[in-house]
Amino acid sequence: MADDRTQNRSAGPQSGSGGRATNDSNGNGQPTDRKNSGMDPRKRRRFIVIAGIVVMLIVVAAVGWWLHARNYENTDDAYIDAHIVHLAPQIEGRVIQVFTNDNMRVRKGQLLVQIDASDATARYDQARAQEAQAEAQLAQAEAQIGVNQAAYQQALASVTGAGAQAMNASLDLARYRGLRQAMPSAVAGQQIDQARATAVNAAAQRNAAQKQAAGALAQIKAAKTQVQGASAQLKTAEAQLKQAQINLGYTRIVSSVDGTIAQLSVAVGNYVSPGTQMLAIVPFRVWVTANFKESQLDLVRPGQKVDIRIDAYPDVDFYGHVDSIQRGAGQAFALLPPENATGNFVKVVQRVPVKIVIDGPKDRRYILGPGMSVVPTVHVR
Repeated sequence: MADDRTQNRSAGPQSGSGGRATNDSNGNGQPTDRKNSGMDPRKRRRFIVIAGIVVMLIVVAAVGWWLHARNYENTDDAYIDAHIVHLAPQIEGRVIQVFTNDNMRVRKGQLLVQIDASDATARYDQARAQEAQAEAQLAQAEAQIGVNQAAYQQALASVTGAGAQAMNASLDLARYRGLRQAMPSAVAGQQIDQARATAVNAAAQRNAAQKQAAGALAQIKAAKTQVQGASAQLKTAEAQLKQAQINLGYTRIVSSVDGTIAQLSVAVGNYVSPGTQMLAIVPFRVWVTANFKESQLDLVRPGQKVDIRIDAYPDVDFYGHVDSIQRGAGQAFALLPPENATGNFVKVVQRVPVKIVIDGPKDRRYILGPGMSVVPTVHVR
C-alpha cells in the first residue's frame, strides 16, 4: 500500500497534458503537503476573535445574571396555609337535618347541622321551673324578715311597757315599806304583801318581754340566713338554666367563619357525641408559608414585596408581601426534636418558615386552598 501511494504521487504530474499537480513547492523547490501545513493564520485569528467574543458574552451574561439574581430570594418549599376550622358537637344526640354540602360556601353564623333538641328542651324547661321555685322561696324568705322585724318591734314595745310596770310596782312597794316604818298602823301587812307580789309579777313580765324580744331578734337573723340560702339556690337555678340554654344552643351547629365546607362526614340520622368531627371549614383568608433556608434570610425583612407563582395557576401573576418570620427553625417544633448532643453530628442547613400574605389578584375564580404548591420570590433589594 505504501508503494502504491508513492507511485501515485510520482505519476500524478505526468498524467495527462496540462494536468494539475497535487503538490506545491516551497521556496526551496521542495514539495509540501497542505494537510501538514496547519491552520491558515487568517482563520486562526478569526477563531480567536470569535472565541473571545463568546467568552466575553458568557462573562457579561454571568455578571448580569448575578446582578439580577442577588436582588431576589426564592424557594420551592412553600405552600398555601390557613387556619382550618374543625366543627364537632358539644352535646350528644341524633342529627335530624344537614343544611350544607361538600365544597359549599358558607357565611359566619350560618346554620349547618341541626341535632335533635328534645332532651335539651326538656332540661331547659326543668331548669326554668327550678329557677321559678327558687325565686318564690327567696321572696318568701325576704317577706319573713319583714314579719320578724315587726314582731321584734312589738316585743321591744312590750319590754318597754313591762319595764315601766315593774318599775312602778317596785316604787309602790318601796313607798309602802317606808310608810309602814314611819307609821306602822297606817299600812296593813296585806297591802305590803300585795305590793310585793305586784312588783315580782311585773318584773317577771318585764323579763319575759325581754326574752321575747331576744327571740324575735333571733328570728330576724334566722330569716336573713334563709334569705341567703334562698339567694344561693336561686343563683344555682339560674346557672343551671343558663347551662341548659347553652346546651339547647349546642343543638344548632353554625359556621364560626366565612369559608368553604371540606371533609363533610355527617349525615341525617347519625348519632354524634362530643368531640366527633363532623366537617371542616377552610376560611377565605389564606397565606403562603415558605420554608427558606436559613442562609437565605440575611436580607429578608417583613414588608418586602413578593412575586408568587402558584402551580395550579401558572399563567396568573400573584403578588404579596412578607408578613413575618418565625423565630426558630421548623425542626425545633417537631414532635421529636433532634438531639445533637448525642452520637455523631452532621450539620444540615435548616429551614425557617416565613409567612407571606397574598395581596392579589383578588378574584374568586382562583380557588386557593391549604397545601397547594407555591414558588415565592422575595424582592430583597
